[in-house]
Amino acid sequence: MPDMTYDEMCGVVLTLSPLYRAMLADHLLNSIDDIDPDVEAAWNTEVGDRINAIEQGKVTLVEASEVFQQLRNR
Repeated sequence: MPDMTYDEMCGVVLTLSPLYRAMLADHLLNSIDDIDPDVEAAWNTEVGDRINAIEQGKVTLVEASEVFQQLRNR
């Protein structure tokens, strides 16, 4: 594996199932030492606020396919 190029490694990783790719992505992100705890806390707060807004019906969700179609129509 150490002799693999970046492109070769990406090719191998992309053959994994979506679940394993997500697990690998999470592992890689967690391995980065210089994550600012304040930034991470702010993102966690933002995600929580967005979830609450959805659950309370304060926002309207739009299907991704509809968003992409609207962008193509511009």
